[in-house]
Amino acid sequence: MENNSAIVYDVIIVGGGSAGAVMASRLSEDPSRKVLLLEGGKAYAPDAYPEVIAKADHVTGDKDHDWGYMGDTGIAGRKIHAFRGKVLGGSSGVNAAVAMRARKADFDKWVKLGLNNWDFEKVLETYKLMETTMDGEDVIRGRSGLFPIRQVPTEELTPALKAFVLASEQQGFNKVADFNGYKQDGVSPYPLNVLNGIRQNTGMTYLNAEVRKRANLTIIGEQTADRALIEKNRVYGIITADGTEYLGKEVILSAGAYGSPAILMRSGIGPKNDLEALGIKVVKNAPVGQKLYEHPFYYNIYELKKEANAMSPAAGAILWTRSSNAPDDELDIHVSATHLFDPSLTETGGAIVLACAVTTPKSKGFVKLQSSDPLVAPVIEFNMFKEADDLHRMIEAVKMSRGIGLNAAFVPVKQREMTPGELVNDDVELTKAILEQIDGYQHPTSTVPMGLESDPEAVVDGWGKVFGIEGLRVVDASIMPYIVSAPPNVTTVMMAEHISKNVY
Repeated sequence: MENNSAIVYDVIIVGGGSAGAVMASRLSEDPSRKVLLLEGGKAYAPDAYPEVIAKADHVTGDKDHDWGYMGDTGIAGRKIHAFRGKVLGGSSGVNAAVAMRARKADFDKWVKLGLNNWDFEKVLETYKLMETTMDGEDVIRGRSGLFPIRQVPTEELTPALKAFVLASEQQGFNKVADFNGYKQDGVSPYPLNVLNGIRQNTGMTYLNAEVRKRANLTIIGEQTADRALIEKNRVYGIITADGTEYLGKEVILSAGAYGSPAILMRSGIGPKNDLEALGIKVVKNAPVGQKLYEHPFYYNIYELKKEANAMSPAAGAILWTRSSNAPDDELDIHVSATHLFDPSLTETGGAIVLACAVTTPKSKGFVKLQSSDPLVAPVIEFNMFKEADDLHRMIEAVKMSRGIGLNAAFVPVKQREMTPGELVNDDVELTKAILEQIDGYQHPTSTVPMGLESDPEAVVDGWGKVFGIEGLRVVDASIMPYIVSAPPNVTTVMMAEHISKNVY
């Protein structure tokens, strides 16, 4: 076993994704602090990302840049891909680059748990700090941050995406000026972290060329973390899958909603019975991995007419609204319109996907280890629609989407409905189609949730510190106590900024 004991880092960050890259960038601003960033994937230079990562029209990466996880939907044994970016920049390098903030209603739920440091007025300042944009109003938008966000103008959309926006308006939905502004209920082209067709992942933005020149920042790629090294309830480093030890005074896990709980559990922090069954010495009995949220996702797909089959830019527009039973302050439904579809599966060479999601799911899944081997993927169980209300709202969302598909403004671009298909005409058939074809939005959260120490579901405090273990912190989407109603990437970046500026 190799021991790099010649160097003791002040901070070791595990995972250089949406949160880890931010933490590495911010913590290394202090030249006296030695920072090590360990990334499981390749650590490309900011201007050397391959097209499969850099090009915004390509999502989910490829087998060389994905962890290869599968998750069980909990419905008739149906398994789905649980894509996670295996590259510096993490899933911000393989996602659809949708740059929408979470809403006040999302953070109000966190505050009710006693997490007052996540009050919306406080996080708003951090959202502003992280971004640079020319959009919106100065009072609510950021002008000088490291993360570029651009509102796509309607004129840049494809004919089909324009038709979706117009049809949504004709169905009675508002036109939204700025999803990151004051009002979100309605339809608009996306705000994206895309410039000139290039997805601006955190490995490019927060770890730009200037940041990487810092003498006190070390970035090592292609190093899969095994577990934290802990003695007498204090962390002193990390051991990787190849047996290399890195010593540090503090360890921050930013390996994502699947990776961070897996590392904790291999370190002996997790449900006692599960760990003992795998022969892992229990350091702390904790509810790690017991609360997994994911936005369920259903694809209402339309083949486009040949004269309207343009498919780039692929990420286009979204309707964000509420179901009939949603609380007044909640927007619990997305219908997102994209061209993220293989045109060879159509006869006309073009398709539009109206993807429906329930953004405030009540159903909870879990993540657990199937082996103590760090190269063996964890068990991922989504338990989608375990709570009946989630299915009811999904059915409502798909009906909303199909209504847009039937609108007079959409009909000129539409050749036919591919899924669920025009023969599906009643709730029984629609429910069957949804259950058979359900997918995930690739938005996993909450497997290492924040809360008060008295909260039986909480693993970390309001700043990501693991209860009972000195020097160990988790900073990524896994610490969200509840999933947010927007795509969580921008909020994950914000959370890392928020913790770095308030703690360090």
